[in-house]
Amino acid sequence: MATSPWSFATASELSEALAQKKVSAVELTEHAISRIERHDTKVNAVCVRDFERALTSARAADAARGRGENKPLLGIPMTVKESFNLVGTPTTWGIPAQKDFHPKEDALAITRIKDAGGVILGKTNVPLGLGDWQSYNDIYGTTNNPYDLGRTPGGSSGGSSAALATGYGSLSIGTDLAGSLRAPAFHCGVFAHKSTQGLVPFRGHVPPPFPALPSDRDMGSIGPMARSAADLSLLLDVVAGPDPLDSGKAYQLSLPPPCHADLKSFRILVIDSEAMLPTDTVVRSAIDRLASNLGKAGVQIARESPLWPDFAATSALFMRMLMSALSVGFAPEIYEGAVAAAASLPADDRSGQAERLRGIAFSHRDFVMAESARAQLRAKWRALFESFDAVICPVMPTPAFPHDHTAEQESRRIMIDGKEFPFADQMAWQAVANLTGLPATAIPIGFSPNGLPVGAQIIGPWLEDRTPIKLAELIEREFGGFVPPPDFND
Repeated sequence: MATSPWSFATASELSEALAQKKVSAVELTEHAISRIERHDTKVNAVCVRDFERALTSARAADAARGRGENKPLLGIPMTVKESFNLVGTPTTWGIPAQKDFHPKEDALAITRIKDAGGVILGKTNVPLGLGDWQSYNDIYGTTNNPYDLGRTPGGSSGGSSAALATGYGSLSIGTDLAGSLRAPAFHCGVFAHKSTQGLVPFRGHVPPPFPALPSDRDMGSIGPMARSAADLSLLLDVVAGPDPLDSGKAYQLSLPPPCHADLKSFRILVIDSEAMLPTDTVVRSAIDRLASNLGKAGVQIARESPLWPDFAATSALFMRMLMSALSVGFAPEIYEGAVAAAASLPADDRSGQAERLRGIAFSHRDFVMAESARAQLRAKWRALFESFDAVICPVMPTPAFPHDHTAEQESRRIMIDGKEFPFADQMAWQAVANLTGLPATAIPIGFSPNGLPVGAQIIGPWLEDRTPIKLAELIEREFGGFVPPPDFND
């Protein structure tokens, strides 16, 4: 079957085609629906189908264009992560007890997407409670990586990354507390952007059945996913901005333009591995190749710097603060057991698992001290960005790993160049941006010898989201980006 020109087109390309009347929104929507119906029995990315309302939205978009209207996403088919409230569909977060929960209003980000003319095809699969770098649950089953169905597409926005890679719409939206945008993008060869913390409001992205109130999510961000870097800006501009119901945030966060418009002007620090969580040969080689290519293109590249904050200390602080926050939702017996286990830890045990246990047992005093340490870390990053415009570093230590549904994540292991490492330690590379709230753009940079996507992340200064996205655009233009999975390239 010949590849349709619309299957893997970018949102920008689709918008231009719609404006030039080369295709209608209904035709694009019908095409995306046909791909889901044809392929998703294998991939299982779109767990909630909303096709009738999508076609209604597409017809309305065509009518609006006929009247001369224009909006950023008008008539563009896309998906959204299951964890966002979308009226008329369930919001479960993969929690079986919430399989019948239906929100009464859309999440604010979803409202903005609809107002911009986006055509929502459905919702994409997530792991239980959004807590995994895989995407499976007892309600919707397992989402597979379209480059190898026996492997993870990433999580927790794994359904969205798999949907994009398989050609189910040109955009999606997800969230990122511990790499949940960047890890799936890495594993499925697409682009994603973890926005500066607080840039996109979280109202309507809350575990069911809790009410959708204005709220902050420390270290968490909402962001766009796409098959091209430029499309990240398109969707980010739609969803960004303060929540009008949040009186404490009644200000407009103004994003400055990118620091440079051309590749040669960038000063980039490239880090490809760390002793605490090394990357495997495939990931290191891909990042080294990118650094070499950038250097040949005239970019100022540094491969090390004393300004690079202590990686192990960053990881430990993140794990403690993350688990302190997550422990609020633990059952009393689980929390009490973790506190007891933390109390018995040897003082010199600085493993990732030990730091996660200590985080669960955090007192308010501990948390205040951690906040002070984080403030110092943010100061170090500000100093770094006086000498560099961006940092390129890994997202995950290995390409997509085989499905592993072992219930206790602390007992899982990953293999890095033949050596075992704790599964949960993988969050160390994502922690670099989550802990500090910095913007980070995930980009595809190649493939492993067995055809699995490999990527990297570009970290930029606070509120300078347009800088890593622009650098991603320039890298994509110069060296290439998304490549469709061979088994679904039709």
